[in-house]
Amino acid sequence: MAIKTLDPRAVQAIIDGGAQLVDIRGADEHARERIPGAIHLPLERIGELANDGRPVVFHCRSGMRTAGNAAQLQQAACDCDAYILDGGIDAWRRAGHQIIADASQPIEVMRQVQITAGSLVVIGVLLGLFVAPGFFALAAFVGAGLIFAGVSGWCGMARLLRVMPWNRRAAA
Repeated sequence: MAIKTLDPRAVQAIIDGGAQLVDIRGADEHARERIPGAIHLPLERIGELANDGRPVVFHCRSGMRTAGNAAQLQQAACDCDAYILDGGIDAWRRAGHQIIADASQPIEVMRQVQITAGSLVVIGVLLGLFVAPGFFALAAFVGAGLIFAGVSGWCGMARLLRVMPWNRRAAA
């Protein structure tokens, strides 16, 4: 049986009927913003899902992660009906449904990586153009690091950012 996607209104209806809502995002994302009553079970631990036969609705931030891992989510749901919240928590919020937000939590580490990497590339290019061509190496170094992270699954910048003082609250 293929996993189906449902819009926020339909998801609210089946949650009201007793369905289990599972947030597959990372701990940093869940700490910053979540749907009330959702069980937090990151994708890498989805096999630990304890289901009592109730329907299960999986969600992420935008729906891309859940859609991309639909087969794994269906398998974790076992023999019960499984659904994906179409558009994720972003669509849930846009539909006017309640969320719990803690703006004091740091933004997600991967967004921090994107901001940092993008900033370093722009700085490297600008310094290379206006100060000295050697600064182009900074942009090249960051680009090579991003390629390595994509190929290997290991991101040194993400590891470095996780231990920064502003990220300690989400890790606790």
